[in-house]
Amino acid sequence: MRSSVIVFPGSNCDRDIGVALEKMQFKNQMIWHKETRLPKSDLIVIPGGFSYGDYLRSGAIAGKSLIIDEVIRAANSGCLILGICNGFQILTETGLLKGTLLRNKNLKFINKDVQIKVLNNKTKFTNKYKKDQIIKINIAHNEGNFFTDLLHLEKLSNENLIAFKYCDEKGNINENSNPNGSLENIAGIFNDNKNILGMMPHPERMIDEFISNKDGVNLFTSLLG
Repeated sequence: MRSSVIVFPGSNCDRDIGVALEKMQFKNQMIWHKETRLPKSDLIVIPGGFSYGDYLRSGAIAGKSLIIDEVIRAANSGCLILGICNGFQILTETGLLKGTLLRNKNLKFINKDVQIKVLNNKTKFTNKYKKDQIIKINIAHNEGNFFTDLLHLEKLSNENLIAFKYCDEKGNINENSNPNGSLENIAGIFNDNKNILGMMPHPERMIDEFISNKDGVNLFTSLLG
């Protein structure tokens, strides 16, 4: 499977996702944001980090980069798009995903491992997970507080477009298990066609038992399947 990782000034998780993809046997290429053509790709990843130093608003400047027109074109033609952390923020800035990511509820940067529950395992991104499976994934963000209007929130729920929700070790989804204040504990969402996934947690950091765990592996094996 061919993948492309978009690299912006300030990205600091681009190499992490590149290593993860290659470890999982993707044929990966790193694409600089000033490029105007994308190589043929089955998957495009917009990585985490702090593109352009998070100036103006997280993801705002990156959302206007030259390569983004090609990403939008590929997304609209059905290509799989994965936005992780800052990548999720960029996807909302481009309009490929609705909603926005606000400052964390405590107004502090959060870097820790959390539990999330897999709500929809019937997609290209999640089919190797079990429904309601609880996985442990790292988060590292300052603006991870997902917000949207009530109509979109209702649509996300009714059309099974919520990929993951923050929970505790027993799977309880409540205020105590919500690290950043996201509406209804939302940690990741799909677009209408479910070919685009935006998520705040970092699956690429959870692919090796020696340094963390392997709870992120099934996201990549799902894509390969």
